[in-house]
Amino acid sequence: MFKPVEQIEVFYSQNRVGRLVLAPDHCCVFEYDPEWILTGFSISPFYLPLKLGIQKARPHPFDGLFGVFNDSLPDGWGKLLTDRWLRKQGIQSNSITVLDRLSLVGSTGMGALTYKPDKNAFKEFDQLPIDFYAKEVEKILQDENVDSLDQMMKTAGSSIGARPKVLVKIDDEEWLVKFKSTLDPDHVGKIEYHYANLARKCGIEMPDVKLYQDKWFGVRRFDIVKGSRFHVHSASGLLYASHRLPSLDYTELLKATMALTHDFIEVAKMFRLMVFNVLIGNKDDHAKNFAFIYQNRKWKLSPAYDLLPSDGIGGQHTTSVNGEGNPTIYDCLEVARKAGIPVKKATEIILEVEAGLSGG
Repeated sequence: MFKPVEQIEVFYSQNRVGRLVLAPDHCCVFEYDPEWILTGFSISPFYLPLKLGIQKARPHPFDGLFGVFNDSLPDGWGKLLTDRWLRKQGIQSNSITVLDRLSLVGSTGMGALTYKPDKNAFKEFDQLPIDFYAKEVEKILQDENVDSLDQMMKTAGSSIGARPKVLVKIDDEEWLVKFKSTLDPDHVGKIEYHYANLARKCGIEMPDVKLYQDKWFGVRRFDIVKGSRFHVHSASGLLYASHRLPSLDYTELLKATMALTHDFIEVAKMFRLMVFNVLIGNKDDHAKNFAFIYQNRKWKLSPAYDLLPSDGIGGQHTTSVNGEGNPTIYDCLEVARKAGIPVKKATEIILEVEAGLSGG
């Protein structure tokens, strides 16, 4: 029987960050640990400042959960796996709370935050060939019963994003390998690999990528390096912006980057990413497809991910550019102006991205 969770303790490495409980109105309240206030940092500077006392989450858009903790919850593929596993245990997915879901993530989520009680008690499995996981993914997408559901939960139950994927270890490094969903083109892995390499040519910071068996896209995790885990916070969670609907403009995103990082270099990096998305037609540029990472006691833009042409909602960019869903380069320059980027620097970045794409 799944015993409901009444309180979640949040940890960063072995350090207790604070505790999270659910109020009667189904909104969470959080309190930083006094020791963390003395030695730690704000895990979500805009909406969870580092201070004593209880802080309450907004009811929307994360069902009463703070955005930073919502970042730890699986969505898309990971949620499908979790709900399938719950059903197998005789548990209705709508009967459990956000605290229950955080306990199922436990210590297996993306980034550095972990949660207790840790109900992700799946035993360790021997890693199997990538094509085994690909076949199991296909069965699950077709709603077939699989004997490997516990193993799939262990390798992918806490994964973020819509596409099917597994988290595996390759040459002692943590990698994420993606598979085709029912709506993807047959060669989506090749496409994403191609554009990841193009992005690097355009001056965008990218994690290492691979193409397995000429069809499955793999990316090395940037939240774990040589066993050390780093705190990662999506723009969605940071700004309380839904990733399911258009909720941001790049102008806001660039200004938020400056407010968080206090570094013009990071703002320019976000501008470059915007220009790349516009020029390749990546319109699925929702709020969860931008993230920040906390390293060496400061925030910076994370390496880029999920970069490939896509339709977006109604054929328009999910994150608008100067208020436009189908922007021009003029709109890009306007975003730069509003964010304080000199026109000479903005033009230089645009030309560099255009040159990188023309060489691809």
